Amino acid sequence: MTITPDVRPAVPANRRGDADEATPTATPSNAAQTGADVPTPTEDFVQLLTPEGELVDHPEYSVDFTDDELRGLFRDLTLVRRIDAEATALQRQGELGIWASLLGQEAAQIGSGRALGAQDHVFPTYREHGVAWCRDVDPLRLLGLFRGVNTGGWDPEAHKFHLYTIVIGAQTLHAVGYAMGIQRDGLVGGDDAQAVIAYFGDGATSQGDVNEAFIWASSFQTPVVFFCQNNQWAISIPTDKQSRVPLYQRARGFGFPGIRVDGNDVLATYAVTKAALDRAREGSGPTFIEAFTYRMGAHTTSDDPTRYRIEAEVESWKLKDPIERLRSFLVRQGKADQAFFDSLAAESDQLAKHVRTGCLEMPDPEPLSMFDNVYAEPHPPLAAQRDEFAAYLASFEGGNE
Repeated sequence: MTITPDVRPAVPANRRGDADEATPTATPSNAAQTGADVPTPTEDFVQLLTPEGELVDHPEYSVDFTDDELRGLFRDLTLVRRIDAEATALQRQGELGIWASLLGQEAAQIGSGRALGAQDHVFPTYREHGVAWCRDVDPLRLLGLFRGVNTGGWDPEAHKFHLYTIVIGAQTLHAVGYAMGIQRDGLVGGDDAQAVIAYFGDGATSQGDVNEAFIWASSFQTPVVFFCQNNQWAISIPTDKQSRVPLYQRARGFGFPGIRVDGNDVLATYAVTKAALDRAREGSGPTFIEAFTYRMGAHTTSDDPTRYRIEAEVESWKLKDPIERLRSFLVRQGKADQAFFDSLAAESDQLAKHVRTGCLEMPDPEPLSMFDNVYAEPHPPLAAQRDEFAAYLASFEGGNE
């Protein structure tokens, strides 16, 4: 589905970067109670749809979606959550080695993913299943990676969606390098302008790679958007233990704008991301977006979040659920009826069946295929390793006879 609402205006080049726009951090007592840097009413927090499903005005950002487009966003959120639930269940049944859940972060990913232009390139981490959905990557391609039967399985150029990156923060350097290439190809500022977006979590902001990427992006004014999903916990470390200021304010020190958005608000996330991408394409340089959201589940299926966070915190964030707030808006405004929700539930069940059946039917790869596509040209040391491994496998043939 193509969504093309009017969003106004783009972020000015010096927005969020002025010294007189400093905003307070969460109070120590609040941070201590929740393990999270909770925004206060005085902080810069872009929101267009409240947790209760009420539209609110913002002086700089707005959207103009049709009813069909709003229902389309709700469909995206719902189906992506179902994919995540099925993948988690499959891991618990031993069909996946591990799974990184996006539960609670659907609006941050769908809002930003739908703001992308077809020409823009995405550099994800390993949790951007919603963005992959927006880039038409079959969910089974994602599951193949976590099942261990492929190394990604999709064409990054065809989808403009790079392969998942496990090394924390490394993709930000790749994104900046790609953006520098866009500059050198003359694809900034014209009708065919492109932008790059790099996704990472709050924990990644402590990595050297990410900060180096900020330096290069600022120095060369590259057409890149840094999209940080602050889900409050870098595995077991809360945000207030990583940074003394809200994460988006870090951009100021590198010389480009930063902005914090309600990451559970799909409308606000769309508006802010679209403005940042427009800014990048026109040649105004990078933007840092902090999508303030929450990881409702575990960091991965090998994690136990009950060891480091309290249940009351999780319960409080359930009231900010990104899907329920959009559902409330659609119902209150008469933009979706029960027939729509029933049809979506049926579609969700069909998608779940596709995910389960497809996962179980994935063939195991041929062992020697691990040597394919490592190098574009013949590589003697690799060929020698392949031959050695082939001989090792052959030694098992007829061994029990």
